[in-house]
Amino acid sequence: MVIYGVAILAGCFLVGTVVGEFIGALMGVDSNVGGVGVAMLLLIIVVDRLVKSGKIAEPSLDGLSFWNQMYIPVVIAMAASQNVLGALTGGALAIIAGIAVVVISWACVPLLSGKHKEEESSYSSRALRGEADA
Repeated sequence: MVIYGVAILAGCFLVGTVVGEFIGALMGVDSNVGGVGVAMLLLIIVVDRLVKSGKIAEPSLDGLSFWNQMYIPVVIAMAASQNVLGALTGGALAIIAGIAVVVISWACVPLLSGKHKEEESSYSSRALRGEADA
């Protein structure tokens, strides 16, 4: 079993939990709000910086890759346990918050991936302009 990188994962989880509880307290909700997302983003940033600086060993990188793959089913299971009907009947705030999170996340994808519109030159965009070979 791959156990390398668990300390980094645990540190990101703890920071995400504290930040999520703080956001929940700011909103007046007795719950962790966004802590899981903060933990995942922090994990991505930390691992990326360690890889770029060459300060992470290959077994640790493999272990973190394993935990990143396990993370998606965990998040889906957590989301499935939420009361969606309660959120919808809770008013417009829940719906607005959900839409805002999706829009903000969608807007952050180019920033996190390091791609900008002017640098984007995929096959499909070249094909649409008629510049790609068939």
